[in-house]
Amino acid sequence: DPDSGDNGLLLYSLVNYQTNEFDINENTGQIFTVSVAGKTGTFYLEVQATDQGTRRLSARTTVNVTVDSSSSNNIVVVVLNQKINVVERNIAEVKRVLEDKLAWNVYIVDVYSNEFERKARSSTDTTCVKIIAFDEANQEVSAEDVKRKLREKKDNIEIELERIFSMPVTAAIEEAPADSTTPELIATIVLSVLLACTLIAFLVYVIFTMKRKRNYEQQYLVKKRAEIMEGIDNPCATDTNGSPKSLEKLEHKNN
Repeated sequence: DPDSGDNGLLLYSLVNYQTNEFDINENTGQIFTVSVAGKTGTFYLEVQATDQGTRRLSARTTVNVTVDSSSSNNIVVVVLNQKINVVERNIAEVKRVLEDKLAWNVYIVDVYSNEFERKARSSTDTTCVKIIAFDEANQEVSAEDVKRKLREKKDNIEIELERIFSMPVTAAIEEAPADSTTPELIATIVLSVLLACTLIAFLVYVIFTMKRKRNYEQQYLVKKRAEIMEGIDNPCATDTNGSPKSLEKLEHKNN
């Protein structure tokens, strides 16, 4: 806006935007990510610029932001001892400090807390800022180089952040969370579970079969023993043809 004074002072805002994937710096108009983890596609953001004159004038435009899935191994997580809602409000300044001290282009991939409940956003004093850096040739800087430089510039970064948050700030380095389980790993786990279930079912079948066979053998032995005892106790027991055994035959045998 070429005007001077309040008529030339512009404030930027996102219009009719209900989700929290993006936010905008009201003074600079810089759009930044808040949380796009696991999300892909094109987001259409309607941005409004409004001057601060007596009769406020405004203009709008649409900004298309495309989020691609990334499998980058060069993401680094910086942990700040600040509440997540405070970090989100000052994320543009955090980005500026990191770029200034690292001398690279820094992109904020995600800002998150380990607490999931909404009420914890203002009570948890730990916030993770996931970043990725690019050099002058727009090539990804390796995670190890980013971590090394963060350690070297740690004191300077914390001094600058202290000015932003008006309180002592610590900036620690944390390993980036592992990506979602790969399809290959999922397939391996599923196959392992199926194999284990099959093995267990086979063992149950073997044990059941052996137990049933043992019970059958025991019943057979008991039955044979009963038949033998019955033959000894009853000389007139029937023979294999069902006719009574003759006492004469037994006496003849005895003679």
